Amino acid sequence: MGILRLAHVDVRTPDLDLSAAYYTEVMGLQQVARTDDCVYLKCWDEEDHHSLRMRYNPRTGMDSFTFRVEEEDDLHEFEKKVEAYGCPTTRVSRGGAVGQGESIRFEVPSGQIMELVWDIEKTGNILGKHNPSPVPPPDLPGIAPPRMDHMLVNAEEVAESASFFIDVLGMRMTEQVLDGNGHQLGVWLAGNTRSPHDIAIVNGPNGALHHWAYWLDDWDHIRKAADTLAFNGVQIDQGPTRHGVTRGNTIYFFDPLGIRNEVFTGGYWVDPDTEILTWTEDNFGKGLFYYENVISQRFLRMHT
Repeated sequence: MGILRLAHVDVRTPDLDLSAAYYTEVMGLQQVARTDDCVYLKCWDEEDHHSLRMRYNPRTGMDSFTFRVEEEDDLHEFEKKVEAYGCPTTRVSRGGAVGQGESIRFEVPSGQIMELVWDIEKTGNILGKHNPSPVPPPDLPGIAPPRMDHMLVNAEEVAESASFFIDVLGMRMTEQVLDGNGHQLGVWLAGNTRSPHDIAIVNGPNGALHHWAYWLDDWDHIRKAADTLAFNGVQIDQGPTRHGVTRGNTIYFFDPLGIRNEVFTGGYWVDPDTEILTWTEDNFGKGLFYYENVISQRFLRMHT
């Protein structure tokens, strides 16, 4: 039984056309479906039906985030564990959500709505399965990341949230930030992947989304992403720079409705027996932005 990876993020936008234009033309995602009030998008190398759903709503925010589990039977086992922890669950039947089968939804201790699913519609990447090219067509618009990578949410009680993801959902902690009293200010958690994180939790208001991130293959793609963002007049929040935590190279920026995005590359290989890395609050400037060595309160406190 285990959490495999981040499957999709579902958000609200008051301007569906503007958001769709940004994510297809600037970010370079593929629009795979559209209804009267929703747009479904994915990256060029993703196999699943979609990794981002945007729903029209007068108020910007996150509806939910979804992780895929390893086996079909895991849904029932996780349902029992989540209920035993004290979080009520809701079963969503097949057909209740586009691009996937049965799932369970629940509110995590930090207030966000999380979903677990196993059965996801596979529509394939744009390369195909017969003599595929190793690279996408050169005429893809925008940044064109190959896949969504991770997300970060806020929690008023980071330790409580970390305990839920570790003890109930079976994720493992790769890094943490501790204050002078040993209390967790931030944790980075991974499912059954080799990534340094699939989700991170940092101190902030319950229910908030800080960002989600797209993977790029190397530092040169980060540089090109910065060029694309600047050319299109996108507000860059931080970077290009490097994290000490996760060792990743990064740029943070905002979509037209104020949701923070990230492009990310680098990091390190995480084995099952890799020891947890710990940062102290007095050195977290380097952990957050290694080159600048500064704790940006604006960066930490702005959220959706």
